[in-house]
Amino acid sequence: MSDTKREGKPISEAKKVAIMLHGRGASADSIIGLQNYLDLEDFAILAPQAVGNTWYPYSFMAPDQNNEPSLTHALHSVEELVEEVTSAGISSNQIYFIGFSQGACLSLEYASRNAKKYGGVIAFTGGLIGEKINHSNYSGTFSGTPIFIGSSHKDMHVPLSRIEESVEIMEKMGAATKTLIFQDTNHTIRQEEIDWVNVNILSKN
Repeated sequence: MSDTKREGKPISEAKKVAIMLHGRGASADSIIGLQNYLDLEDFAILAPQAVGNTWYPYSFMAPDQNNEPSLTHALHSVEELVEEVTSAGISSNQIYFIGFSQGACLSLEYASRNAKKYGGVIAFTGGLIGEKINHSNYSGTFSGTPIFIGSSHKDMHVPLSRIEESVEIMEKMGAATKTLIFQDTNHTIRQEEIDWVNVNILSKN
């Protein structure tokens, strides 16, 4: 994809790939800046750029039809990158999805619609997408994929109830989930989240 920013190792030389998805109003450059804090030294890093800096126009909990066809296009953008790296010989258990806010929701949604053993899914404030969660969208098994969600207990965009419901679904699909919920109201990525992810997901083989 020509609108994908690429850093780190070339895919042909990498053993792991991070697909990084930015938040609403942000950019591929902004999310890829997290490499300065995350342990991604051995990774190929791919960060697609959303058209108009947004993956879908309304809240991730808006009526489903309101976010179409943008959501379908966003999921397809992720799928194209997954197909590219798997065609290059990278197995799914070496693919990591990393997103913030809208990008975190998209990371969780794509992975759950295409569940298999991934290296990890790292969602800095996110949940599964939909006015109501449509269980029929999700299939496959995560086979122990580590999935992390960090958030405020009262985030302005992502209700804790949606995070909890998303975790329940992903655990039933075989994910090894971890949530860190903070007693603040900040829509941000915290150092504690970075530290946990680095130790428990990104540094694992």
